[in-house]
Amino acid sequence: MKTAVIYCRVSTKDQVQNLSLPTQQKACIEYCEREGYAVSEIFVEEGESAKTANRPEFQKMLKYCHKNRGKVQTVVVYALTRFSRNTHDHAEVRALLLGLGVTLRSVTEPIEDTSTGRLMEGVLASFSQFDNDVRAERTVAGMKSALQSGRWTFKAPLGYLNVQSPQNGKTIVHDPDKAPLIRQAFELYATGLYTKEQVLKKVTALGLKTQTGKKLHSQAFNKLLRKPIYAGLLAVNKWESFKQGNFEPIVSRDLFDKVQALITGKKTAITPHKRNHEDFPLRHFTLCETCGRPLTGSWSRGRTKKYANYRCQNRNCKAVSIRKEKLESTFIDHMDKLKPTLDSMRLFKAVIVDSWNDKHKEARLHTQELQTQLMALEDKKTKLLNALLEKHIDPMTYQNEVKKLNEEAELKKAGIRENETEELDLQDMVDFAMAVLSNPESIWKNETLEQKQRLQKVLFPQGLIFGQTGFGTSKPAPIYTLLSASRTQSEHLVAPRGIEPRFNG
Repeated sequence: MKTAVIYCRVSTKDQVQNLSLPTQQKACIEYCEREGYAVSEIFVEEGESAKTANRPEFQKMLKYCHKNRGKVQTVVVYALTRFSRNTHDHAEVRALLLGLGVTLRSVTEPIEDTSTGRLMEGVLASFSQFDNDVRAERTVAGMKSALQSGRWTFKAPLGYLNVQSPQNGKTIVHDPDKAPLIRQAFELYATGLYTKEQVLKKVTALGLKTQTGKKLHSQAFNKLLRKPIYAGLLAVNKWESFKQGNFEPIVSRDLFDKVQALITGKKTAITPHKRNHEDFPLRHFTLCETCGRPLTGSWSRGRTKKYANYRCQNRNCKAVSIRKEKLESTFIDHMDKLKPTLDSMRLFKAVIVDSWNDKHKEARLHTQELQTQLMALEDKKTKLLNALLEKHIDPMTYQNEVKKLNEEAELKKAGIRENETEELDLQDMVDFAMAVLSNPESIWKNETLEQKQRLQKVLFPQGLIFGQTGFGTSKPAPIYTLLSASRTQSEHLVAPRGIEPRFNG
């Protein structure tokens, strides 16, 4: 008498509950009785998909056949869809079973070890995958449709919660504990005053954790700052979908864009160097004139006391080795040489205020123009819809044209956002900037390490070079170039972007 094993499977909990498994098992046992098979083992898979062969009970069944090679002759299933829904996996597993001397039989389908039976098996396996592919396509189409209507259909990201809305169906809402912390993370990083590590440390101390209650790692936090969903935008790259969601965003679009500009380097962050040392603020900021490597700083022990020195970290160079007091005193003198005159600062202040006002006026006019163009695009979309309803154009043409109009509209909206400027007290801002520029050495001597390094980066964005003759030719902040312009050249002065004193924490 031949021996068989039975394999039964359902893919959802609903199937488990509606007695599909007992039905399969009973039919398989009755089949074995009719065909004269002795059943040695029954393997039951609950709630597992057949898209892959990586199923617990399925793997146990294969191991059982291998272990009992020569003792098991047949695997019996209710239908081939229970065995596999992937033609590649079906062929591989089938070949493995044949190598063990095991055949495959279906209770509801005529597959045999004949040319006709093998043909039928191949056709049925292909139809199983076809059915699975159709279901997957319907699922994807449903998700795309949901995205087009502004609904998020996936698991809620950190800071949101999945809910069922009476009006919108499945959607997401703010997590009352985590959403405020994520908003604070965006706000802190957008200032340009903190590194990602510093921001993560702050919000972690305030209680931000993953959805499983674990510490948020730096890599995950980096991805978090890049996710458009926090600005209420639905973006799925492989579907090329980008749409405003029907849920409340955690951060504004403007704040999100500022963070992306800092991450991509389009906007400079005024953050201190990571390898800080309280005693050596010019460390890694100043370069060796001979080899171009950054200077480092360290304490060395003399006969009676310790001495602080800056030196070139290149062991093969050693062109620079100078006492801390000497280098920092020279740096203060270097800043003092760049100090603008009182007259030039007064002139610059008048010019920058005028330029700022002109810039705002131009931005407002450009925004009005873009808004008019947006209204024209909406009119075109309305006309297209009417043409579709009157059957002057087909649905495919309508979709293609609307897609083009939507893309053009997004460009117009981006232009409008670019023209938006914050309401700033320009007078106070410029007064503060002038006060800093008129007395940078005093600020540098009395501030903390982080404030010193921020000031250094503001005044000398590309750092400084030091050699035998002191600090070499360096490129100071653009504002110094503007301040050094003569009175007769004042009409050429323009207001630099981002003049706000960002080093002031």
